[in-house]
Amino acid sequence: MIQTRGLVANYGTTQIAFADVDWQQGTLALLRGPSGSGKSTWLALAAALKSPHSGELRVAGVDISKLRPAEADRFRAQNVALLPQALQLVDALNVADNLGLAQWAAGQPRDNAAIAERLSQLGLSDLAKRLPHELSGGQAQRVALARALLLKPKVILADEPTASLDDAAAQAAIDALLQAAETSSATLVIATHDRRVNEQFSAPGLAAQEMRL
Repeated sequence: MIQTRGLVANYGTTQIAFADVDWQQGTLALLRGPSGSGKSTWLALAAALKSPHSGELRVAGVDISKLRPAEADRFRAQNVALLPQALQLVDALNVADNLGLAQWAAGQPRDNAAIAERLSQLGLSDLAKRLPHELSGGQAQRVALARALLLKPKVILADEPTASLDDAAAQAAIDALLQAAETSSATLVIATHDRRVNEQFSAPGLAAQEMRL
């Protein structure tokens, strides 16, 4: 599902060479390393938001480095759920409409039942009509997570998804990511410093892969 070979990316004025990976459908993986080591850059590459300097990168069988910008946007909307550190909620739209944007971007009709189900899963049902500025930081992060997981993607990329959440909300976020990955047989990659995520992924039965940067 995600294969890289000799992948190198520009990071400011330097370059980062990444280890090769061959993560098949359904793989659970952690990106671990200090700040500035390239975790967010790797996720941006895998989400077709950034082009590599050199090397091979295939996601869901597609060489995404060869996609034109419009093709990359459509590929990402249809195949990849990205939860970045900058949540990118649209201020003028309420919570439910922010989720509806994911369906619109993928060229799908709005499905209010699916939106309501995802909001309920993350304990957000009573916030559906609120605007982003009316949310706490933790609530906004869960809304962004709900939007990312709405379309049952083939690949889920999460950048510090529990960073601003308390223990209960962090566990709900982790559970939602794992459930979404299982339901869709998706490859799940999480970049994190959070010991709670590391401990969860070290639990027996998960068999998570790991790439250290």
